[in-house]
Amino acid sequence: MRSLYYLSLWLHVLAALFWLGGMWFIALVGAPVLRGLKSAELRADIFRLLGEHFRRLGWAAVGVLVATGVLNLSIRGLLDPEILTSGAFWRSRLGQALGWKLAGVAAMIAASIVHDFYLGPAASRLEPGSRAQIAARRRVAWVARANALLGLGVVYAALVLARG
Repeated sequence: MRSLYYLSLWLHVLAALFWLGGMWFIALVGAPVLRGLKSAELRADIFRLLGEHFRRLGWAAVGVLVATGVLNLSIRGLLDPEILTSGAFWRSRLGQALGWKLAGVAAMIAASIVHDFYLGPAASRLEPGSRAQIAARRRVAWVARANALLGLGVVYAALVLARG
């Protein structure tokens, strides 16, 4: 059982690295480089292609994170109904870390749904370089930045959960 836990934990960390690393790479490297392109059409096409490709891989990583997260909690005995319904557990440092992590993950998934399936595609349908598209891209970027920052909070809660 211990080997399964370590394998699951390893996959969980790799999926988190990929998902968060991809967000941070696009925010800190991809977007600034693309903003420097003179052609609004080329910039829009590359943003759209990057977004569509990362969306598929990112959601696969989310699936791995959810599956391994449930498995990790199960192996650690934290999915026991007695524990989950215990007020004392949720007041403990471990329970609070788990609560914050789950809330952060839920918020990240919700923000990703809005970003990936509503705001991003809507912005890519607008005329490249138009005021409407620029405003839409700004909204998409702010949601992406907020999501990446949420990810830092989730990583902190995960560290407390693992080490607490």
